[in-house]
Amino acid sequence: MATRPFAFFLFFLFSIVTLTVYILTAHIYDHQPFLRSSPNSLFLKPQDKIWPEFEFNWRLLLATVIGFFGSAFGTVGGVGGGGIFVPMLTLIVGFDTKSAAALSKCMIMGASASSVWYNLRVQHPCREVPILDYDLALLFQPMLMLGITLGVALSVVFPYWLITVLTILLFSGTSIRSFFKAIEMWKEETKVKKELERPRAFVNSRGELLIDAHEPLILKEEKTPTQIFLFNLRWKMLTALIVVWLAFLVLQIIKNGLIVCSTSYWVVTIIQFPVALAVFGYECVKLYKESKKRRDAGNPESVCEAAIDWTAPQLMFCAFCGVLGGTVGGLLGSGGGFILGPLLLEIGVLPQVASATATFVMMFSSSLSVVEFYLLKRFPIPHALYLMAVSIMAGFWGQFFIRRLVAFLQRASLIVFILSAVIFASALTMGVIGVDKSIKMINNHEFMGFLEFCRSQ
Repeated sequence: MATRPFAFFLFFLFSIVTLTVYILTAHIYDHQPFLRSSPNSLFLKPQDKIWPEFEFNWRLLLATVIGFFGSAFGTVGGVGGGGIFVPMLTLIVGFDTKSAAALSKCMIMGASASSVWYNLRVQHPCREVPILDYDLALLFQPMLMLGITLGVALSVVFPYWLITVLTILLFSGTSIRSFFKAIEMWKEETKVKKELERPRAFVNSRGELLIDAHEPLILKEEKTPTQIFLFNLRWKMLTALIVVWLAFLVLQIIKNGLIVCSTSYWVVTIIQFPVALAVFGYECVKLYKESKKRRDAGNPESVCEAAIDWTAPQLMFCAFCGVLGGTVGGLLGSGGGFILGPLLLEIGVLPQVASATATFVMMFSSSLSVVEFYLLKRFPIPHALYLMAVSIMAGFWGQFFIRRLVAFLQRASLIVFILSAVIFASALTMGVIGVDKSIKMINNHEFMGFLEFCRSQ
C-alpha cells in the first residue's frame, strides 16, 4: 500500500517531536512555581466563556458565507471542514476556542447529515452496490470514536503551540499527498477520455468494416429515486453502526458526570476500548474470511470498495489510521475526516464512494460530540441552530453541484482536488491562529510545556 510508509513516517515524526518537547519542557519548567493551567481543558469555566450576542451584522454575514462554502466543499471532499470553522468562529464571530470547537462540530454534523441524505439517492458510479460502503464504515467508526476520546485527553495535556506544529505538519503532508493523487487521477482520466473519443474499427465474419460508435448494446436499468434510496439502505449494517454510536454516547454521558481521574472515571474510560475493539474485530474477521474465500476461489472482485487484500497487516494498519484520524479530530475539534478521506482514496476507493463513506462516518462521530457538548452547555443554542441550518443547505447543494460537474466533465479527480484544497486551507487558517495565540502566550509568560491531565481540569 503506497500510503503506509507515508503514514508511519508522520507517526514517527510526531513521536520524535512530542518526545523532544516533553524532555525539554520537563527540564526547563521542573522547578517553576507558577500555575499550570490548560487552555484546552475539557470543561469551560464561566470566566473563559466568550459568547457574542446573536445578531445579524457583518461578522455573522461573513461567517455565513465562509461557513456555507466551507461546508459545501468540506463534505464533497469528505473532510468536514472543521479546520476552517474553528478559526472562522474565533477570529470573525468572536467565540472562545473551546466554544468555537463545539460549534464546529454542530456545523460538521449538519453538513454531513444533509450530504448523507443526498447520497442515499445517488447510484454507485459503476457497480450495482450501495454508494455508501457500510463495511468500511463499520471498520473505521469504532476506532475513530476511540481515537476522538484519546485526542480530547491529549488536547488537555499537549501545549497549544505543539498542537499547532503537529497540525501544520499533518495537514500539509496529507494535502500534498492528496494533490499528487489528484494529478495522477487527472492524467489517467485524460488517457481514458482520449481512448473513448477515438473511433475503433473492426471486421466482422463477412469481411465488412464496422465502426464502433461507442453506443452501449445493453442499456443500464433506470431506477426511481425511491428505489435508489431503498437500495442504498442496509438496515442490518446501519443498525450496528447506531448501536456502536449509542454505546459510546452512554459511556460519554456517564463519564461526564463523574469526578475527573476518580476510579469510576477511569473504569468508564477503559470500557470504551473493549467496545471499540469488539466491533472492529468482528468486522475484521468478516472481511478477512470473505477476502480469503474469494482469493482461494480465484475471484478477483474486492470484498468492499477498497482494492486491497484484507490480510492481518492491512487490517492493523487500518486500525492505526482510524485511531490516528480520531485523535486528530479530538485534538482539533474536527470530525476526523482529514485522515479518513485521504486514506480511503489511498486504499483504492473511488472518489465518489470515498466522499460519501467518509461523510457518513463523520455524521456519527460529530453527532456524538454535539450531544456531549450540549449536555456540557458548551455552545449557545441560537448560533448553533443558525450555523447548522447554513451547513445543512451547504452540504446538500455542494453535493448537488459538484456531482453534476463531475458527471458532466467525467472527472472524478475534481473531488480529490477539492479535498486537497480544503485540507490546505485548514492548515493555513489553523496555523495562522495557532501561531498568533502561541506568540501571545509567550509574551504573557504563560506555561508552554506539557500539563498534568488531572490537575488541569
